Amino acid sequence: MAQWDRIDVDASPMRLYVGMPSLGRAFPAVIVIHPGSGVDKFIEDRVENLAQQGYLAIAPDLYHRQTEDGDMPTRIGRLRDPEVISDVNAAVNYARRLKDTQLGDVGIIGFCMGGRVAYLMAASKPVFKAAGVFYGANIMKAWGNGPTPFDLTPYLHCPIAGFFGAEDGNPSPEDVDRIAAQLDKYRKPREFHRYPEAGHAFLNFTNPATYREGPARDAWDKLIPFLQRSLQTSRQPRQRLT
Repeated sequence: MAQWDRIDVDASPMRLYVGMPSLGRAFPAVIVIHPGSGVDKFIEDRVENLAQQGYLAIAPDLYHRQTEDGDMPTRIGRLRDPEVISDVNAAVNYARRLKDTQLGDVGIIGFCMGGRVAYLMAASKPVFKAAGVFYGANIMKAWGNGPTPFDLTPYLHCPIAGFFGAEDGNPSPEDVDRIAAQLDKYRKPREFHRYPEAGHAFLNFTNPATYREGPARDAWDKLIPFLQRSLQTSRQPRQRLT
């Protein structure tokens, strides 16, 4: 079961697309971070799929502080890391406040710019026990005046699963090599999967120009066991994130 909900973050209403498992009341959670197109049909489908797999899945709308004017690069360019961190924290706190549930470990996944956010959050908040990065763009760039996600690699708190297309330009294969080397340098657990006949956004079935059915299925089939290995079902209650 999935539906829209709404919470306030920094005095701004933020929409959440929430998928609730149909069985049980104890489950891990996965925060799903959208690409530049926002919480669209593709992200809704990912949330629903994760809920079917037994995860509480939540996709926050990171554009909630903005009006809808501007093209995708303009809207992405308005995002700032401190605000994004606040939004993701709010999504985790929302999960913890749900009635009649026992929340387990929390993971995070993201697509395109969302992959960048997943990397950022894995290095910023120890609450996350797993991070899935799908063709994370601009990991080596800051949104605002702070450090880049790449610079925060020494502080990563969880294993990273990365999924990349060899025909992608952002991140390019050279970018992926550099990110892998940085993770290895600091002995951070990772598993990277590269697909030679795929480019950017190869999981997005709503875009026939980029979608690659075989790599998309393989990547998702690898993500689910990664989450299963990394996230436990139940934990003791934790304090609210700030």
